[in-house]
This record gives sequence, structure tokens and C-alpha cells, in this order.
Amino acid sequence: MKSSFIAIAACLIASPAFADEAEDATQRRAREAIVVTGQKLEQASDVSGRLGLTIRETPAVVDIVTQQDFQIQGVRSAIEAMNAAPGVSSGNLPGSIGSVSMRGFHRAVNYLYDGVRMANSDVGLRNWDAWSFERIEVIKGPASVTSGEGALAGAINFVPRRANLDATSGEVLASYGSFDTARLAADVNLPLGETVAMRGDVSYSRSSGWVDDTDSQTFAATGSLLYRPAERFSLVVSVDHFADRFKTAYYGTPVVSRAVARDPSSAVSGSSGLVLDKAMRRTNFNYTDGKDSSNTTWLRARAEYELTDTLKIVSDTSWYDSFRDYRAGDEYAFNTTTGLIGRGATFISHDHQYWNQRLHLAFDGQIAGLRNRLTIGAEYGETDFFTVRRFGTGTALDPFNPVRGTFPADTPANFGTRQDVTANVDALAFFAEDALNLTDEWLVVGGIRYDDVRLDRRVLNVTSGAVQTYGQDYHPISWRVGTVYSVTPKTQLFAQYTYAVTPVSGLLFLSATNASYKLTTGHSYEAGIKSSLTGTGVELTASVYNVQQNDILTRDPTNPAVVFQGGKLRSRGVEMSLNLPVTPELNVTASGTLLDAEYLELIEAGGLNRKGNRPQNVPEQLADLVVTWAPKALPITLVGSVRHNGDFYTETANVTKVNAFTTFDAAVSWNAPFGTLTLRGRNLTDEFYADWSGYASGLVFVGAPRSVEVSFTRKF
Repeated sequence: MKSSFIAIAACLIASPAFADEAEDATQRRAREAIVVTGQKLEQASDVSGRLGLTIRETPAVVDIVTQQDFQIQGVRSAIEAMNAAPGVSSGNLPGSIGSVSMRGFHRAVNYLYDGVRMANSDVGLRNWDAWSFERIEVIKGPASVTSGEGALAGAINFVPRRANLDATSGEVLASYGSFDTARLAADVNLPLGETVAMRGDVSYSRSSGWVDDTDSQTFAATGSLLYRPAERFSLVVSVDHFADRFKTAYYGTPVVSRAVARDPSSAVSGSSGLVLDKAMRRTNFNYTDGKDSSNTTWLRARAEYELTDTLKIVSDTSWYDSFRDYRAGDEYAFNTTTGLIGRGATFISHDHQYWNQRLHLAFDGQIAGLRNRLTIGAEYGETDFFTVRRFGTGTALDPFNPVRGTFPADTPANFGTRQDVTANVDALAFFAEDALNLTDEWLVVGGIRYDDVRLDRRVLNVTSGAVQTYGQDYHPISWRVGTVYSVTPKTQLFAQYTYAVTPVSGLLFLSATNASYKLTTGHSYEAGIKSSLTGTGVELTASVYNVQQNDILTRDPTNPAVVFQGGKLRSRGVEMSLNLPVTPELNVTASGTLLDAEYLELIEAGGLNRKGNRPQNVPEQLADLVVTWAPKALPITLVGSVRHNGDFYTETANVTKVNAFTTFDAAVSWNAPFGTLTLRGRNLTDEFYADWSGYASGLVFVGAPRSVEVSFTRKF
């Protein structure tokens, strides 16, 4: 950790240089390999609102990670893409793939796809191939004003590649590496005259996995059509399809007693006395016929019409259909008495449909001689969700020679919980945002959103035949106010206050008891700076913040059987990101996050006081450093990256600590006339570490060992 921040500090005091204008073709190919992130403050993002503000004008921290960033850093999946964003830690939690920890909160982030978000959005997230996306956008801090309930820590928007009228272009990728991992992908953008363009992307990947018997396949195909018959009107229609299949997927590794461990490591510590055993690194405890798969299709239509020079209307229509299912032993725990690994038996399927219509008016003009940008709008969405849920206990296993067996039959004897659940959510929202320039240098931004959410849930006990129906209506109001002041045209100070709401647990999965509670509330104070140097690519963003969540479920300390909404969680911290072209050939990007997250009030079952404890899966330090060198004299590009992840706990009791880790990656690319060949190594030191924890205490996900990959890309 210390070395990472020393590197960041060194970047802050380095002097930028300017590129020579005269370059030959070989030099240009080398230069094209450098990630030019110095223009990101000038970009607008959908995740931060509908005012069309640039990141520089937004009184919040917004990070964009582009497709070019993905390829330079070797990002292959949605989880890796999110981890490439400053201050974000993401893991492969069963049932919530790509679960995120950000700003001290775990699973308090909304996910948007092309600017559209569904209820309980983390349930639809999969570890998509990053090839399908032009970029991801991340806004930090409460974001309910722009994406509805649930966004207490922020929101992440996955932006697919879409058709444009710029030019005919294309790109292909092929790679092969360790663990029999292969990827094939292609992208083509084709203008059909001056008013119509179409674009298609396809990707396929497969892997045998670094854990025993964990073969997987993914497929994605996206297509879009742009129609712009006039300067004032445009229409984009698209269809995106994603599919994945994991054979007996990896659902974590349990920690065991040191006496049992054959090769104990220092990756896990804590008062439990349990350790993570290197000898179990590749062991699969899942059933031999387990599976995890999904098929998802998105249909989208977005139309924009400029009514006047200052007023336009925007319509977004979306339809989503997905089927997801998995059957697995997905919860493992070491039994200190028997020395065996206990495991669960879980079968879950999701039959999920969602449609949404959003309409808004956007004004950008003068009011009383002052520039004013105003957006008002409404959206309506309906979710139909049916889930089969079976939870039981499987046979115990030897930690080192497990006889995995097959998944048990769906009978009352094998599954104590057998439910068929229907959840319907109708959501109507009205929103307004405004950005007023009091002077050329001083901008004030505000936003408000009213949600009318109706949840209806039906739970059938398949064993007894009993049916339980219940529901809840929510009417929250979220708001934010902020300001941006330009000290110079390229240096802005900003501050904001935000207020957000989130359910006590996932909206689609609320029990009858939890549905009776009101939404939890959260607020945040934040201030920071955004700065750049014209023409150099240098960009710096830094902020300090305080986020607090109220109304968490807690218990009466004198009578722990009584549950009420009185818990509090607070997180405060500082974060920084920097892009620094040190020379025309050398580019450095760095980020660092330091935070302090703790429960201010929380009593759990048995009257156990968790005050002062840290939430699960929340590292208090994160740092990333990426160095790219493309020497003019040679047609090569060298990339080195370091990621440091601080320690975190597997449960609110803070008994089992997953210790900090640092990984090193590197790549060398040959920028040849026929394309780019890249040799990449990941986790070069073969660090043994865990990067996430599961539902059960003492269940962690071990990071991948050292690996290599050869890839070929070509643009045309």
C-alpha cells in the first residue's frame, strides 16, 4: 500500500512534456496505443443526470472507463471493468454476480444498462464480456435522483457500442491463454448513406477455469440502427442478447482450522483462528451436475427531437426478458468438530420481464440573462418476476478429497425451504433537474425525484400448499443540491449534498416482515476539485465525503427479539484519481481511496453489539497504478499495472479478516502493420489472496493464480 501511494505522489510532482507534431506511421501506431484519458472531464455521462453536463460541470465524482482502457489494461469482463474504476471493488457473489463495494457500502449500488435501470437492479447483472461496451460510467455517492431507490453508494451505467454516422469502421479480437481460455470478438459500424447507420458486435469466450471442473462459456451479440433524417431528429433502435453457462461453477473456498490445513496461508486472519489453505486453491465443492446459466435480451428505442434551438424532447423505451437459473452447493462452512466441509443445496430460477418508458423535456437557454439548463420528465416501469427457490443441506465433504455427489432431488426431505414466488413491481416516477449559471464561473445544480412504487408479492409453500400474499407502497422523495465554481477555466471546486433511499433488502426478495418496514434513508456531504492542463492530457480529480445510512434494521438491546429501524452506518473518506502524460511516450494513471466505514448503531441477534464494526466486503484502502510506455523509435507498447486492495471482513461481527493483497500485471504489444499482437501476464507474483466473501461467514473467493495470454487485435 505504501509503495502504491508513493508512486501516486511522484506522479503529482512530475512535469508533463508535449508531443512533437512530426511522426511517421510507425510512431503514430505506437502513439495510438497510449490511453488518452485527458479528455474525460469534457465528456457528458448518462449516469450523472439528463442535463447534458460534462463531468467538469457535475458536482460529484464521475469516472469513465472506456473500451480503449479495457484493451490497454486487458479487461475482459464486467467485474474487471468495474474494478478498473477508481474506488470500486467488485466480486463474484453467487446470486449477485458483480456485487460492488463502494464508498464503504456493500450492495448499495444501482446498475443501469444504456441509461435504464430496473428494480433490484443487481439481480440482473451478469459478468458480461467487456467487448460489448463502449464504456462504463460510475457516479459516486447517493444517486437516487437519477436512478431511483437503491443507489446509496452510487450507480454504474454500462453503455453498449452503438451505431454512428462518422465512418465505416471495424475491429476484431482473438486471444488464448492459461486455463484453456479463449475469446473471439468482432465489431462493425456501417453508415448506409447520410441518414442511416448500423452496427453489430459479437463475442464468444470459453474457459476451463483455474478451479477444478469449472468450464464456462459466454456469448453476446448486439445490434443497433441509427436513423437521422434531419438535424433535429434521431432514432436509435437496438437489440442486445447475452448468454452464459457455467458448469459446476466455483462458489468459494471455506476457511479451515490451522491444525487441519495442509498448506496454511496468511491470506485470512482474525479471532476465529481459521486460515485459508493453499492446498484447497483448486478444489471444487460444488455438485458434479451443478449449473449456472442465463439468457437475456434487451430491446431499446431512443428518440430525440429538437422542438426549438433551446428545447428538445427525449423518449426512451425499453423491454427486458431474462431467464436465469442455478443449482449448486453455494454455501460452505468448516465444522471444527468433524473436520468436514458442510455445504448447502440451492436451486433458484428467475423468469424476469421488465418494460420501461421514460419521457423528458430538456431546455438549454437563457433565463433573465443567465444560462439555465432544465430537465423535467416522468417514467413508468413494470416488473414481472417469478422465482423458484429451494434451500436445503447437502452432504458434508472431506476438505481435500471431496466426493462431490449429485444435486439432491426436489423433495421435502432434501429441502426445508420450497417456495415458488411471484413479485410484481409497478413504478412511476417524476423528476426534475436544473443547472443555473449565476455567473460564467459559478454553476448551481439541483435535482428532485418522486417515486411511487407498488410491490405485490405471492409466496407459495410448495410443500404445504400454503399461500402468502402481501405488498407495500413506497412514496420516497430524493433530492440533491450542489455547486461548481471555476477558479480557472480548467480548475473547478465543487460541493454537494444528496439524499437517497434504499429498501432494507432487495425489493424483489422482501419477506413479509421486511416489506412492512419503510425505506432506509441516506445522505452525503462531499467537496472536491477537478483540474486539467490544456493540451497536455493531465487531469486530476479529488474529493472528501461523508455518507450516512439511517433506519437500518437493528434490535432492542434489552430484548433482542424485538426488531426495529434504528441502526446507522457511516462512511467517510478521501479519494483521488490522476492521469499524467509524463512525456510524449510515457503515460501514468493512478488512483487512491482511503475511507473509514463503521456502524454507529447496530444490535444483532442475541443482543450482540456491532457498534464500531465495519460492514462485510468493505476494504478501507484501494489503489491502482497503470503505466503505459510507447517509445517512438520502436513499434511496441509496454503496460504495467499494480492494484492494491485493503483488508476486509466476511461478516458484521468482524471475526474473520481477509488480509490486504497487491497484484501486478504487465503486457507488451507489437504494433505491426497487420494488427497488434499482445503478450500479457496477470498476477505475475502468483499472489495467493481472496478478493471477496460469500453469504456464509468464513467463505471467501480465492483470486486467480498467475496466468498468461496472447491476443491479436486489428482495426479497419
